[in-house]
Amino acid sequence: MPGYEMIGEEEKQALVDVFDKFGGVLIRNGNIPRRNGSFKVTEFEKAVAGRMGSKYGHAVTSGTAALKTGLVALGVKEGDEVITQCFTFVATVEAIVELGAIPVITEIDKTLNMDPIDLEKKISKKTKAIMPVHMYGSAARMDQINQIAKKHGIPVMEDAAQAFGATYKGKCVGTLGDAGALSFDFGKGITTGEGGMVLTDVEDLYKRSKEYSDHGHEDNPAFSRGEDSCRLMGFNYKMMELQGALGLAQLKKFDKALKLQKGNKARIIEGISKISNIELREFADKEGETGDSLVFFLDNVERTKKFVKLMAEKGLPTKNLPDAYKWHFAGFWHQIFSRFERYGNKGWEKAWAKSDALLTRAVSMPINIYMADEQINKYISGINEIAAKV
Repeated sequence: MPGYEMIGEEEKQALVDVFDKFGGVLIRNGNIPRRNGSFKVTEFEKAVAGRMGSKYGHAVTSGTAALKTGLVALGVKEGDEVITQCFTFVATVEAIVELGAIPVITEIDKTLNMDPIDLEKKISKKTKAIMPVHMYGSAARMDQINQIAKKHGIPVMEDAAQAFGATYKGKCVGTLGDAGALSFDFGKGITTGEGGMVLTDVEDLYKRSKEYSDHGHEDNPAFSRGEDSCRLMGFNYKMMELQGALGLAQLKKFDKALKLQKGNKARIIEGISKISNIELREFADKEGETGDSLVFFLDNVERTKKFVKLMAEKGLPTKNLPDAYKWHFAGFWHQIFSRFERYGNKGWEKAWAKSDALLTRAVSMPINIYMADEQINKYISGINEIAAKV
C-alpha cells in the first residue's frame, strides 16, 4: 500500500506551515524562538508510537537506518551473529553487515516469513539478535519466534518496514519484540519521502537509539548542546521537520486507507475463489494482514513463468515476485556473502533451496488504496482467464 496515493492538499499545507507558521526551522533539535514551539518530528514520533501501541518511537532518515540504529541499541557489535530470513529486501542484511556483524540466514515458510523451525537450528553462542521480517504487510509467526528467543535469551528486533499497521493477535507488528523498525519511504503505508522509526517499550533502548542517531548526544539537561554528555559513538540519522510534518498529515489518513485496501483485496479474493490450480499464501494472522499484496503459488516453475508471461500480455502488474526477486532473495547477494569466511565459495547461493523452490513458484500482485471497479474487475477476469489456460 503506497502512502503516496494519499498525498494531497493536506500534505502540501503541512509543508507550507513549517515555513509560514514555524519560521522555516527545518531541524528537529534546538528551541529556536522563531519555530514558535513547533517540533514536528517529536509530534510525529509520539503520534506513530501511540497509533502502534508502543511506549517510545524514535524517527530516523530511513527504514534501513532504523534497522541499524535498533541493532546498535540492542548492543550488536562487530563479530556478533544476527539471524534474519532469506526473503526480504537487501537492506535488512545490509544493516547487519554495516555493524560488522555476521548475517545468519533462515529459510521461510508459506507465510513468506521466517521459518521458526529453521530459526532454532541457526542459533549459536554468537547469536546476539533475531530479526524476523514481516513481508508484504503480514506478520511472521511471532509466538514461536519469541518463544525460541526467550528460551535462548536473545533479543528480537522486528523488521516491519513492509507492514505498517499490520497486527498479530491484536498487537501491531513492530511492537511484538524488544524493538521494531518502520519505513516511511515513498512506497510504504505512510510516506515522508524517505524516513524510518525505531519502536520499543524499553526506555534504555529508546535512549540509545536516540543517542546513536544524533552523534551520541544524550540531550543531558545539565549541559548545553555544545557541552552535552556522551556515552556511545554515534552517527547522523536525524529526521527533519518537513518529514515530520508530512508524516503527521499522512497518518491522519492511514486508517481509512487501510480499510479501503483490505476491502479491495477481499473483492479480488472472492472473485478468484473458484480457481483450483493456484494456492494462496498462508498467514500467521489473516485478520491482521494489511492487504498489501495478493500472493499465490502454482505447482511448478514452468507454469509460474507462463502465468506471469500471460499476465504481462494482459497488462496485469506483479510486485517483486518475480520482477524484483534479485533484490529480495539472499541467494543473489554475492556483494554481501562473498566477504564472509563462513560463506566464501561454499555454494551459499543454493543454501536456501527450500525457500527458492517456494518463491520461484510464487506470484505477487500489488493491491492499492484506490482501485476503480474497472481495475478490480480486470484483476479478477485476468487471473481467472489465465488460470484456465495454464
